[in-house]
Amino acid sequence: MNEYRRAKRRKAGNIDVIDTMTGQPIGKLSNLSETGMLLILGEPVISDALFQLRFSLPQDNHPGRVVDVGAHELWSDEAAAPGQVWTGFRFIDVGPEDVAYIREWVDAPGSQYV
Repeated sequence: MNEYRRAKRRKAGNIDVIDTMTGQPIGKLSNLSETGMLLILGEPVISDALFQLRFSLPQDNHPGRVVDVGAHELWSDEAAAPGQVWTGFRFIDVGPEDVAYIREWVDAPGSQYV
């Protein structure tokens, strides 16, 4: 199978994502690239909205680094599981150190790609 996305994506597992404006969990990270992410949400968010999000990327079985991103909601679709929504975001604001860390995390040995 050929991959046509511009940026490589890594499956993320069970990582919580927090909406920093409300301090509440918004969903779980499904996959991540240096330019965006796919979240599994419990309910839809406002279409085309902007968000400030925070998540921690584990590294080598350690808690890892907290990453803050500004993100733009691009699309949303119902998931197969009742009450879940797939939502795609592109990053619009990420610090250079966080971009480098995300890139390293995506490229880490043993990663599973989508």
